[in-house]
Amino acid sequence: MSNSPRILAFAGSVRKDSYNKKLLAVAVQAARNAGLEVTHIDLADYPLPLYNADLEAADGMPDNAGKLKTLFLAHQGLLIASPEYNSSFTPLLKNTIDWLSRPASDNEPMLAPFLGKIAGLMAASPGALGGLRGLVPLRMLLENISVTVIPRQVAIVKAHEAFQADGSFKDPHHQQAVGALATDLVYWLQKVYAV
Repeated sequence: MSNSPRILAFAGSVRKDSYNKKLLAVAVQAARNAGLEVTHIDLADYPLPLYNADLEAADGMPDNAGKLKTLFLAHQGLLIASPEYNSSFTPLLKNTIDWLSRPASDNEPMLAPFLGKIAGLMAASPGALGGLRGLVPLRMLLENISVTVIPRQVAIVKAHEAFQADGSFKDPHHQQAVGALATDLVYWLQKVYAV
């Protein structure tokens, strides 16, 4: 397991009862069942100020940005559940990416935490498209910063009705879709990072 690629999983929401956190939990278990080690984090545990170049110049990188950067560098895969805000992804997710994109030193390669990463994307929303519109700009951003995003993605519609009290899906087709995404991500990670 130690030589296998690892997945870092997180949601673009810090809301306690976030549908995307519930979706992520299902996907994390599916990726573990598919055979990879997954580190499941909550961005609420890594609060960051809004990115500001003056703040960075005065105080350097925030401690939590450094902790997140270390996590990103230690993982080869990303599993992201992203809410849709006004047809895009969340300010939380954008701000996290903005901080992580900043080099900690002159010797650090540009976009080091994202180089070579392979990502799987998903969303859950009460709406009829399941957050699908927000995944389009997220995919574009990630690919522009050197992340390979796998083709398969998941969008759970009517998310307010989708989950059981224990966090599992009411509809087995949703479970199958999330399982297929996790399996695809594991496949590509093992193909690219085979030892």
